[in-house]
Amino acid sequence: MRGVVFTGGRELEIMNFPDPTPGPDEVVIEIKASGMCGSDLHQYRRPKAGGETGGLAAPSAPTIAGHEPCGVVAAVGSAVNPSLAKVGQRVMVHHYEGCRVCGHCRSGWSQLCQEQPVKVYGNNAHGGHAAYMKVPAFTVVPLPDELSFTTGAAISCGTGTAYGALRRIRLSGNDTIAIFGQGPVGLSATQLAHAMGARVIALDVSEERLARAKDFGAAETVNPRSNDPVGAIKDLTHGYGAEFTLDTSSQPEGRIAAIRATKVWGTTCFVGERNKVEIDVSPDMLRKQLTIVASWTFSSIGQEECARFVADRGIDVEALFTHRWKLDQADEAYKLFDTQTTGKGVFLM
Repeated sequence: MRGVVFTGGRELEIMNFPDPTPGPDEVVIEIKASGMCGSDLHQYRRPKAGGETGGLAAPSAPTIAGHEPCGVVAAVGSAVNPSLAKVGQRVMVHHYEGCRVCGHCRSGWSQLCQEQPVKVYGNNAHGGHAAYMKVPAFTVVPLPDELSFTTGAAISCGTGTAYGALRRIRLSGNDTIAIFGQGPVGLSATQLAHAMGARVIALDVSEERLARAKDFGAAETVNPRSNDPVGAIKDLTHGYGAEFTLDTSSQPEGRIAAIRATKVWGTTCFVGERNKVEIDVSPDMLRKQLTIVASWTFSSIGQEECARFVADRGIDVEALFTHRWKLDQADEAYKLFDTQTTGKGVFLM
């Protein structure tokens, strides 16, 4: 089979790999859709000389990219319990593997494992930008029949990450939330927060992305290049600020604006990876009784819960995707995605 490999310096190759065969506790998934996530760009942009990608050392051998896989179980190992996976089942993948036995792993939070280096499929272990993918059976998450494979790919990281953050801060229909950044994760948060009944203020420097945010349920939009974002949010909230703010932008100026646009007793949530923020503790935090929350992706249980939420409410997650590609178009696809001006992309096998 062929798979997409990031070779560094904004370059990639489509390489040949053996078709995978499952071990006793593994499954092979025939990939139907493999999403493109903003965090893929950390690996895509990695210097040729190597270096870290999202906190993980660059893999020592060519590794297939893509951590938003969705497809059908094609083969199961001899020791796999049918309750976990069976041939023909429609599935997503919780794309992490830890030690399997610590409390974090057993509760579905393999990415938080402290006992050994974590495998991240699509980063330091083979991912979904290929015809097939081999993973431990416990990483398989059922895909509801009502949902497309493309929707399942989004839930496998971007949409699932947005859902996990909104659940972590316990957003309700009584609340106003300001969401900084309307890329794939931020736009997912806008869509899901609207479905939860909240009033959404969407912020981005791209007018095209702000227009999409309106279509996805944002009540108001703000362009920080044209307006003071903190002042604009306060103007829209009777001078108080939003109950919740969510930063998906990863930018220092976005993060501090999110903190300062949150009302007294409010909560700011950081989702975007990397970069820093400088906080003046007394005015920004102490004298507002501010809560700052970090939310890193989701558990396997949370991924399944997100899929059911989307299915039960008929949320059109597939509308996030503006570009659909074949594997042969990977170079063109990532060059465009690297501009960070588009919606979400997906490879369809």
